[in-house]
Parts: sequence; structure tokens; C-alpha cells
Amino acid sequence: MPVRVTPLTDPETTPSSRRLAWLASDADGVPLGSAFLRLFTKEGQEHLAELEIAVHPGERRKGVGGLLLEAAVDAARNEERRSLLAQAEDASPGDLFLTAGGFRRVLALTYARLPLADVDPARIAEVTQRPHPGYELTHWDGAVPAELAQTFADSRRAMDDMPMEGTDYGTVVWDVDRVLSVAEVIAKRGELLHTVAAVDRSTGSIAGFSELVVPGDGRGDGQHYGTGVLPEHRGHGLGLWMKAESIRLARLRHPELDGLLTDTADSNSPMLRINDELGYLPTHKAVEYQLGL
Repeated sequence: MPVRVTPLTDPETTPSSRRLAWLASDADGVPLGSAFLRLFTKEGQEHLAELEIAVHPGERRKGVGGLLLEAAVDAARNEERRSLLAQAEDASPGDLFLTAGGFRRVLALTYARLPLADVDPARIAEVTQRPHPGYELTHWDGAVPAELAQTFADSRRAMDDMPMEGTDYGTVVWDVDRVLSVAEVIAKRGELLHTVAAVDRSTGSIAGFSELVVPGDGRGDGQHYGTGVLPEHRGHGLGLWMKAESIRLARLRHPELDGLLTDTADSNSPMLRINDELGYLPTHKAVEYQLGL
């Protein structure tokens, strides 16, 4: 079966990346599969590209995925990228495809969901009301308030030592402009960004944060975008405190929200313990793959 791979124009450009796209079709123009290659453009990640390939189940094992992969790898090399990342659910056809394509496993992830209908409000309140001497919680919607913008940008280094095992993910360089641009992108999608932060009372600076993105209509599932505590403030239970407060606020503000989704590296045992304590239930596992270019 002849397969044609056609480059497409993808309008999805963000302040930190741009995308290339391809469509695979048969001789009659019937779509068989697609590929998207995200090229990161921010300082610290210019070496990196991320791949997403999808082939219709009925068209697999016919070389379609291989042709899409070849096009994407060639483009990544032409863009002078050093590493190509891709993700697949564990033991899925995509998992096997990436292994056969020369990718190596670099990171195992556990995905989990908290059904909000099963949350015990008294239990969450007990966690959020525990004293944390020297710290206080604050929260905001959308873009960070101007008076906290610089300390919030500075606090993003809490994610720099997040367990990434062998992944060549580079270093994400955060400044106020990047923090504000992320909030703007989420707002343009029609989604709601809620942030909870722990503040060091002695300095007024942010010691940690937990971000949650909720669908614009307040229904379905929200997605945790990250919870991090600066190294010098760890060991005080701030991660559990902030995530519990995020749950409390989500239930209060979005009574029709069904659940909250999160994903955590299997090597990140502190966050896995937090998720377990708060009632998140594992849904599936995925594997991050990397191809050196």
C-alpha cells in the first residue's frame, strides 16, 4: 500500500515552543496517521524536541508509523536537536513501537486521579489546618499578582531537581515574563489556572507552590501542573499542605468538577506518598522515551 507523508502547517506556536506536523495518507487521500514534533525554543532547552505519533489501529504494522518517525527524526536533525523525547503507555503498541525505533526508556511515570466525590472534607480540612510555624498559605487565580511575580519566578527552581532519571530535559530558565506567558496561554485556551503558594513569613518570599488547571466550565477533571518546594524549605510538610489546600479550593469553587489528575515519576517517592495520603488512585503507567540524535 503506497503511503504519502505530507508536511502540514501547524499554527500552534507558544512563547516556549513551535510545532511541525505531518499527515500520512493512502493513495486515495484517506488519513492513516499523524505526527507532531514540538521544538522547544527557550534558553536551556534549545537542544530538545518532543514527538507525538498516532496511527489508526487498523493501519498499524504497515509501515505508516515508521515513515512518520523518519520524517520527524530528519526534521529534528535539520533543526540541530540533540534529543528527541516521546511518551507511551506502558506495554502499549506505542511502547513497543518506540523500542523498535531505537528509543531507550528513561523515565517511568504513574498517572493517578482523585475522585472528588470520594474526598472527605474533614480529612482535607485537618491537613490544611495543621500548623506550619514560619509559613503561611496564599493563593491566586490566573497570572501571579505583581507583588509576588519575582519571588514566584524565583521559586520555580524548586522543580530543577525533580527526579527525571535519565531524561535529557535540559534546564528550564524561568523569569517573570515566562511565568506570565504561561498563565496567558492557559487563559487563551479558556481554562482556569489556580495557584496555591507557601510563603516564608520571615522574608515574604515564596517557598513552594502547587498549580492546578481546571476546564473553563468547571466540569470534568482538573489537571495538576506541578507541586514543588525549594530545597531549603523541604522537610516541613509544605508539599502536602499546599496540595491539600488546592483540593479544598477546587471543591469549594467548582462543585461540578469530577476529579483531579496528576502524574509523578516513579522515582519521586515523596510526591507519591503525598498522593497516596490524599487519596489519589493510580490509573495507568507510562514510559518516557529518548532518542539521541
